[in-house]
Amino acid sequence: MAAPVSKRGAHHMAKELHTAGQQEGMTFLSRLARDAAGNTLAMLAAGLFPLLALVGGGIDMGRSYLAQSRLQQACDAGVLAARKKLGSQVVTTGDVPNDIETIGNTFFNVNFRAGAYGTTNRSFEMTLEQDYAISGTATAAVPTTIMTLFGYDKTDLTVSCEAKLNFSNTDVMFVVDVTGSMAETNPGDSATRIDSMKATVKRFRNEVIGSSTPSTRIRFGFVPYSTNVNVGHLLLDDWVVDSWKYQSRERVVTGTEEGTRSYVDKWTYVSGDWGSWNVLDTYDATYHPETTYYDPGGTTVDANENVVTTPAGWRTNPAYYTCDRPSPRDTVAEDKTLLGTTSEAYAGPPAGTRTIESYRSIYNGTDYRTNRNGASCEVLSAVVTNYTVTFDWVTDPFVYEQSAWRYAQLDRDVTNWRNETSGCIEERSTYEIDDYVNVDFDRALDLNIDLVPTTDDATKWRPMYPSVIYARSIDWGGRGAFTPAEVTTNDDYVMPAWAGMASCPAQAKLPEVMTDSNFNSYVDSLSPNGSTYHDIGMIWGGRLLSPTGLFADHNADIDGKATSRHIIFLTDGETAPLDLAYSSYGVEPLDQRRWKEGSALSLVETVEKRFLVACEEVKKRNITIWLVAFGTDLTPTMTTCAGEGRYFQAEDASQLDDVFSKIAAQLGDLRVTK
Repeated sequence: MAAPVSKRGAHHMAKELHTAGQQEGMTFLSRLARDAAGNTLAMLAAGLFPLLALVGGGIDMGRSYLAQSRLQQACDAGVLAARKKLGSQVVTTGDVPNDIETIGNTFFNVNFRAGAYGTTNRSFEMTLEQDYAISGTATAAVPTTIMTLFGYDKTDLTVSCEAKLNFSNTDVMFVVDVTGSMAETNPGDSATRIDSMKATVKRFRNEVIGSSTPSTRIRFGFVPYSTNVNVGHLLLDDWVVDSWKYQSRERVVTGTEEGTRSYVDKWTYVSGDWGSWNVLDTYDATYHPETTYYDPGGTTVDANENVVTTPAGWRTNPAYYTCDRPSPRDTVAEDKTLLGTTSEAYAGPPAGTRTIESYRSIYNGTDYRTNRNGASCEVLSAVVTNYTVTFDWVTDPFVYEQSAWRYAQLDRDVTNWRNETSGCIEERSTYEIDDYVNVDFDRALDLNIDLVPTTDDATKWRPMYPSVIYARSIDWGGRGAFTPAEVTTNDDYVMPAWAGMASCPAQAKLPEVMTDSNFNSYVDSLSPNGSTYHDIGMIWGGRLLSPTGLFADHNADIDGKATSRHIIFLTDGETAPLDLAYSSYGVEPLDQRRWKEGSALSLVETVEKRFLVACEEVKKRNITIWLVAFGTDLTPTMTTCAGEGRYFQAEDASQLDDVFSKIAAQLGDLRVTK
């Protein structure tokens, strides 16, 4: 058993214990201060929650940023799809397609599916703005994970977007078929093809202008084409030859015969009166019914502008009327008195003697004549009273020339062509191409669209003179054969112009900024006539639009902004040239500049192959070709010219509107603007 502790001893012990406790406490703190492991643990414990918030926030925010980026992409896709569906027609019609909202939501949903990245409350709303842009707002909520420990359950996301159809500086060249078949009407339409085309082109312009900003330059040009193009007003004088050879004719003397000729000279009224004509009597005109006759056959032009052979057979002449009663002019009493005769030397040629008999005539009585008025005949009379005249009856020696027509390629001075012609041209020099893969553009100057004429006449154009062109040796019934050699004859050969085969369309126009009034007035001036020569339309469409050719200064970019260049080529039919026509290459079987009878290719094949060469040359100038077949089928030649995605077929006016609206939308720059 332990000994008891005294009172004093206990107090002393307590004091020692307290002192020992203080020393022990100080020793623990010192040890803790000196203990590195313990200090790190304490600091780590103290910073654990801020570090957890930092890491957790980074993870959650990273997922939010990823979701927001995808949400923005989906918003952009939705408004872009909706704006594309809206198209450009809305600018002129105000019609908004019913399925725009469906299209926009579909593209949004595909790009940001429900629950993507764990999101909730996904929404997408679109608005059609006054400038026809489509704006959108998309929202979603991204649930958090670690940040829920700090009271943040989700992150709300909101993005906005807008899509607009804008145009950069743009030149559009309409190369339009204005051949005779454009006067036809497509099934289901009430207007002719050319009138439907006019209405569509006007709406197209309004769509493009309405979708562009005021600072954007939008220009339009035109090349109406058929058998030819009318571009003379755009050519400098130095670009046109001073003389040219034309398939024409002239009178030539084939022999002479001497004789005399007589004529009235110095007819002079002296006195008296010749009364006015009055209706004396009427009677029925004689009706001649239609008659038939045998035609040995020939060639003619059908409704599709093709030369076809007409078979021999019976033909019909229409009915007509005549007045059978002769004019009884001899009932007028005439007192004719010879006043004297003189003779004088006549220098000729031929030299000889001229005789002059002087007369005085006095008329009395009633004069009559017959006039047909529809199916009736009228006998007209006039009372003649002492109507006195004097005159000389002159007889001269005369040489009667025996003459004939000389049909040949004849020289003509054309320096005054601006006043003498309508402006259509013959193409510059070329050759009959036998290898269309390797075209020699130093010889095929017509296809060298950027070549500026030099002093060499081969590089220049030649004005058309339809009024002097004759198709040797084809008669007016289409009979005969083409004769390149010269022919001298009294026969009359056909003039292509009189047969309707030398049409000259409306003047072409360089690209220019056009007001509504100017644009519409020009379009309304177009009229259908002629045959289908696609190549000459494409050649001049390229020439007038090229930034590196004849009109490089006019077509240059402005203000450092690139110009987008487009040809819209519209036709209602396949190539249909006529060998009898007077075209940009003359009368082809006679001039033989690019084709002749007996060539390996037909004239149709020649035109189409040259058309494709012209298409490729145009596209080399960074010009986009859009080809529209209106009321006709697309051909391989047409689709090859335009290229994939740039050719269209329209059966009627409604489809034509849709086609041009699609082109308008593709001309513009559909882009996100927010």
